[in-house]
Amino acid sequence: MTVTEEIRALKKEKDAVILAHYYAPPEIQEIADYIGDSFYLSRTAAGLNSKTIVFCGVSFMGESAKILNPEKTVLMPDLRADCPMAHMADVEAIRRMRETYEDLAVVCYINSTAELKQHSDVCVTSANAAHIVKALPNRNIFFIPDKNLAHYVAGQVPEKHFVFHDGYCPIHEKMRLQELKEAKAAHPEAEVLSHPECPQAILEQSDYTGSTSGIIHYAAESDREEFIVCTEIGVRWKLEQDNPGKRFYFLKTEPVCQGMKSNTLEKLLHVLRTGENAVEVDPGLMDTSKKPLERMLELANTGTP
Repeated sequence: MTVTEEIRALKKEKDAVILAHYYAPPEIQEIADYIGDSFYLSRTAAGLNSKTIVFCGVSFMGESAKILNPEKTVLMPDLRADCPMAHMADVEAIRRMRETYEDLAVVCYINSTAELKQHSDVCVTSANAAHIVKALPNRNIFFIPDKNLAHYVAGQVPEKHFVFHDGYCPIHEKMRLQELKEAKAAHPEAEVLSHPECPQAILEQSDYTGSTSGIIHYAAESDREEFIVCTEIGVRWKLEQDNPGKRFYFLKTEPVCQGMKSNTLEKLLHVLRTGENAVEVDPGLMDTSKKPLERMLELANTGTP
């Protein structure tokens, strides 16, 4: 059998389901049962019936899947796959903000560790952040850890007072305005589609700003044929699958997340064979960090406030 054939056979034998983020390598996305952004995958993980979840993403994603499914086995092809931004906030900063501001909501981007989640009031993703912040009764918002997403959401919800943290996604933060200008000059008919983790200078030059799933949807609905995409390059596979004939360009310095790319078919096969790389979360931490995730899912399902 080929590697993919053995993966499919073991998946049935072990009652396993494979989840993959859009930033995972194309061959991983191709074999996955569910592909999506952080919000879609969180919501999907919470409703799965399979005994085993294999999460092809980075550590905070596998951790969140385990928190939402404590009775299930959650495996990751590479336990070392990590997101630097997930560690960029700290509990002490949260404590200081709670002492400084009354009526404070700590809004934690899902791209964070379980330790940070447990000290937060609600989690958000880039797909639902503005909706959830608008739905909160609190006026003061401490948004952790991503400063770029926080500023973008603040612009969508001007009635709230934001306190910004200084975290960032290294992949999106490295995008340079000069490279975008060069891409626009080379492809003058192309629309610019950007993730809100990008710096403000990039977003100001964009025709559309939204989550990874939002970018994919926008490209499919647009009557344009060319797009400059300002997010991690793994999204190219889904964009090209959904839009044959359309052309997608990325910046000269290609945005590549090494953590996501550490997911390989060989590692996926290995964990299905052996059951290794199971995600473990301390039971006490699991209980406390589950609450902001559940609140996110609850508020995301409410109507527009």
